[in-house]
Amino acid sequence: MNNTKTGIFFILPALIGTFIFIIIPIFCSFGLSFTEWDLLNEIKFVGFDNYKAVFTEPIFFQILINTLVYAISTTFFAVIIPLIIASIINTKLRGAEWFKTIYFIPFITPAVVIAIVWGWIFDPNIGAVNTIFKTHLNWLFDTHLAMPVLIFVSVWKLIGYNVVLFLTGFSTINQNVYEAAKIDGAGTNQTFWNITLPLLKPTTFFVTLVTAISSFQVFDLIYVMTEGGPKDATNVIVYSIYKYAFEYFDIGKSCALAYILFVIIVALTLINHYLHAGSSESTKPS
Repeated sequence: MNNTKTGIFFILPALIGTFIFIIIPIFCSFGLSFTEWDLLNEIKFVGFDNYKAVFTEPIFFQILINTLVYAISTTFFAVIIPLIIASIINTKLRGAEWFKTIYFIPFITPAVVIAIVWGWIFDPNIGAVNTIFKTHLNWLFDTHLAMPVLIFVSVWKLIGYNVVLFLTGFSTINQNVYEAAKIDGAGTNQTFWNITLPLLKPTTFFVTLVTAISSFQVFDLIYVMTEGGPKDATNVIVYSIYKYAFEYFDIGKSCALAYILFVIIVALTLINHYLHAGSSESTKPS
C-alpha cells in the first residue's frame, strides 16, 4: 500500500498537468466546435453549423486532398527509406554508430530551423539547388513543385528517428533464425523478404502509424516555408485550423476542423491496424 501511495505521489504532477493542459482543452474545444465565437463577443451556440460550413466551402476538399497527398507520400518514403538504411547498417557496417548519429541529427533539430535553412536552399534567387544544378525553378512558389519540396524536407527530417526504430526492431530478431536460414541455403534477398520483413511487422506498423499521425499534424514547415501557398497548393488541415483561429478569429470553425482531422486520423489508424492484423494472421502457420 505504501508503494502505491508513493507511486501516485510521484506521478501526480504529470497527471495534474495532463488533466489541465490536455483533458480539459479537449472537452472545451469539442464544445466550442458547436459555437460561434470570435474571442471578443459572447459565445453563441450554433449546433452543427460550423461542420456544415466547413464541408460546404470549396477550398475544404483541396485542403483535404493536400493533406492526404502530403501525409501518404511522407509516410511511404519515411518508412521505406529508413528500412533500407537500417538494413544496411544492421549488416555490421563499419562506422555504423557514426551513421546513426548523423541520421538522427535532423530529427532533434527544431523544425523551424530546418524550414528556414531549406527555405534558403530552395530560394529561387540565391538557393543552393538552383546554383548547383544551373536551374531557374521557383521551387516554393510553383504550385506543382512546392508540395514535393515539403515532402522531401519532411522525409529528410524523419529518416533518422525511423532508422533508430527499425534498428531496435532488428535487435529483437533472434539471430538463430538467420543461422538456420543460412544453413538451409537461403540467399540475402530470400532472408530479407521471408524472414526479416515478417518479423519486423510490429515495428513497421508502429513506425508507419507514428509517421502518418505526425504527417497529418504538420504545421511548422508549411507555416515557415510556404504559408499554405502558392494558391493554397500546400494548405493543409492543421494550417487551416491555425488560420481560422488566429487570422479569421472563427474559433468555432477552427475547432470543428480540428475534430474532422481527429476523425480522419482515427479512421486511418483503425484501417492500418486492420490491415496489419490481417497480414499477421495470413503469415501464421496453419
